[in-house]
Amino acid sequence: MASQFGSMLTRLGNLSTSDHASVVSINLFVALLCGCIVIGHLLEENRWVNESITALVIGVCTGVVILLTSGGRSSHLLVFSEDLFFIYLLPPIIFNAGFQVKKKQFFRNFITIMLFGAVGTLISCGIITSGVMQFFSKLDIGSFDIGDYLAIGAIFSATDSVCTLQVLNQDETPLLYSLVFGEGVVNDAASVVLFNAIQSFDLTHTNLRIALQFIGNFFYLFFTSTMLGVVAGLLSAYIIKTLYFGRHSTDREVALMMLMAYLSYILAELFYLSGILTVFFCGIVMSHYTWHNVTESSRVTTKHAFATLSFVAEIFIFLYVGMDALDIEKWRFVSNTPGTSVAVSSILIGLVLVGRAAFVFPLSFLSNLARKTPTEKITFRQQVGVSFFP
Repeated sequence: MASQFGSMLTRLGNLSTSDHASVVSINLFVALLCGCIVIGHLLEENRWVNESITALVIGVCTGVVILLTSGGRSSHLLVFSEDLFFIYLLPPIIFNAGFQVKKKQFFRNFITIMLFGAVGTLISCGIITSGVMQFFSKLDIGSFDIGDYLAIGAIFSATDSVCTLQVLNQDETPLLYSLVFGEGVVNDAASVVLFNAIQSFDLTHTNLRIALQFIGNFFYLFFTSTMLGVVAGLLSAYIIKTLYFGRHSTDREVALMMLMAYLSYILAELFYLSGILTVFFCGIVMSHYTWHNVTESSRVTTKHAFATLSFVAEIFIFLYVGMDALDIEKWRFVSNTPGTSVAVSSILIGLVLVGRAAFVFPLSFLSNLARKTPTEKITFRQQVGVSFFP
């Protein structure tokens, strides 16, 4: 009995030590977030530096300090998981982008966005797949089948909308912003369909039926993801307008908008749809309908609350990316085969750039044919930006 009690106390002591270490790490991380915001504010007038770059640099410096103090064992304060990114950090960023987006500019370029996001993703995937089949066979990195090559093409044809939101300003470059971000949203749906199709279809026997099924899956994913976001946005507007929450408390209006937006994203993930597409269109609908049915104080609160959540999530991501750049496990793996690692990275980066350029310039040319005035046309500089920003 005494030995069992002693072992229980030992476990509790280890647990409390672990909890204390977690609390210390969280405190340090929050302090770093505050530091990023303060330094970013002080560098506001510098055109070459913003909060994201500041967070990235602070993350790298923090990683160096942690590496030195831990004897080279770790460069992280917190363990970053996929769930943390996709369930907690990404939704507020994408929702706020939809909530704040200039709707007229976005829908005016909707056909071009669909061309870039859907057709462009297929072109990019094809080029990356062909490239890795050609080059990887010459490197000693194991054997791959056609499904593996296509999966690599689908993964690396996906773009990152989070970084784009930090680099571009939709007030200064409205056309470029709407094209790059809109393409990123549609690209997410296309990439998910591509990857799921590769995993589920027998690629050794392709025929017209499989090709048509693949196209049907894409339109199903795009339509259902969009409609789920639209329905969630309209439902929130209907509930708030019908029940008039504002007569009692503006807190309930704001809470309902936040929870309905988050619910749309989680439901999309639950049904294997595109959560990014869903929460983006939910943000657009809420900004057009729900926002005009809440009280004046709730309008101010929601606008700043969504922007604040998005801002903190973005800073969190860039701060952690800075630390992750010094991940000792990744560098240890690279050091074992430095030549192969550099070759694979160089090949993939080159193929991604070639793949994007291969669809941006031709599709921009086709889009410009339908644009009447020179001010509406996508300039060469903007085409370069669309090619290389994501």
